[in-house]
Order: sequence, then structure tokens, then C-alpha cells
Amino acid sequence: MVGILLGSCLGAGLCSIWFAFWPSQNPARKRRNRAGDWLRALARSAGLPGLKPWHALCACTVAFLLTGIFSLALSGVPVLALILGLAAACTPLLLLRILARRRADALRAVWPEVVDHIASALRAGLSLPEALIQVGEKGPLPLREPFRGFSRDFQASGDFTHCLFRLKERLADPVADRVLEALRLTREVGGSDIGTLLATLSGFLRDDLKLRGELAARQSWTVNAARLALCAPWLVLMLMSTREPARIAYNSPSGALLMVAGAGISLFAYRVMLAIARLPRDERVFA
Repeated sequence: MVGILLGSCLGAGLCSIWFAFWPSQNPARKRRNRAGDWLRALARSAGLPGLKPWHALCACTVAFLLTGIFSLALSGVPVLALILGLAAACTPLLLLRILARRRADALRAVWPEVVDHIASALRAGLSLPEALIQVGEKGPLPLREPFRGFSRDFQASGDFTHCLFRLKERLADPVADRVLEALRLTREVGGSDIGTLLATLSGFLRDDLKLRGELAARQSWTVNAARLALCAPWLVLMLMSTREPARIAYNSPSGALLMVAGAGISLFAYRVMLAIARLPRDERVFA
């Protein structure tokens, strides 16, 4: 009996040592970490680096409760209030995506000017760090503050590569990643072709900006019309549910099933519309 007990303890100890080399990954925790990382990246892209994931979740919860309570008080249909509340809960995230898209478009519009500014500073005899510092003083207004942060970091540490990575984190922009990585490689490898490189990069950015502007202008009215067509039936349904016969019909099981099916179809149609109308967006390859 004692031998069996000692053997069991020895086996449990060996198993504990073995499993200690393989840390367990909680799937729920991994999903939370991925969601938190996605929210942080979205906040940085929107120009709100101080926004925490729980801030966004609180905003979604408040939007859900306010819209749900208002819809329930107005219509008296719980299923409709739930559907509209869930739709409103996505509004803060949609606003963050809109802010991130507008900020990316605004930064993309000024990057050719920044590249020309850096090239002019280099032709004037300034070093590469000095040229980047000058952007914080005389460059485009949307980018002055991040480059001033680069100036402070460089004056404090003198490490150009580390300060460049900090600048990339502040900007959180795919175009900035390409420009700054080109500058970093040029400084590390050396060479006299940086002027040609910057001129080529500036021309490429201007061509890309012109093409994207034409495509965005052509698709904007189509996308807005599709969004209006998506929201209009639910607004009509909300108004109809204020009448007693419609309220009774939609509070029935068949009415609830009809609204749930309609919400699923609307969501599917909206996602298909976004997939068809989505323009190819730059990814942060060098993040």
C-alpha cells in the first residue's frame, strides 16, 4: 500500500514537471487577448492611443442599454429593442473604424510633402536625423507632433533606430512604415542614392493617392445608398410598431421570428456590400 502511494506521488510529480514545460493556453484568455490587441491597434490607427479596450466596451454597453431602453419604451416590442440595441452597440467600433480610415487618408495625403521635405533637407546638407527633426518644425501640421516626439527621443538617447521605431508606433500608418523603413535601411547600409529613392517614393505615393481618390469618389455614393437602404426598413418597422395592431403582431412568436430572420439577412447583405465595395487597404507589413 505504501509502495502504491509513493509510486502515485512520484508519477504525479513527474507529470507536473513534464506539464510545466508546456504552459497551458486558455482559449477564452487567448480570444480576450486578441480582441484587446485588435482594439488597441484600432485606437492607435484612429489617433487615440490613450483609449483602452475597456473604454470601448463601456461605450458599446452604454449604447446598447440606451438604445434598447428607448426602443422598448417607444415600441413595446422586446425583440425589436434587442435587435436595435445590438446594432447600436456596434456604433462605437464603427466610429473608431471611420476615424482610423479618415486619419489614414489624411496622412496618406501629406506623406508626399513629407518625403519632399526630407529630400530638400538632405540636399541642403542636413543629416538624416536632422531632416526628420525639421519635419516636426516645418512639416505638415498633422505630422508635426509625432516628429517632435522623435526629436525629443533622439535628443534623449541618440539611438536613431530605436527612435525611428518609436515614431512608427506613434504614426501607426502603413505609408509611414514604408517611408521610415526605407530611411532606416539607407542609414544602416549607406549609399548615395537616397535622393533618387525619395524622389521615386514621392512619385509612387502621389500616383497611389490620385488613383485611390478617383475610386473613393466613384464608390462613395453607392455605399451610402446601400447603407440607407439597409437602415430604412428598420426605421419604418420602428414607426409601425408604435401602433397597437403592429405591436401585437410583432410580439407574437411568428413576428419575433420574422424580425430575427430579417436582422440576419440585413447583416449578411451589409457584409456582402462591404466586401464588394471595399478598396484594397495597405497593411502594416513593417509594424
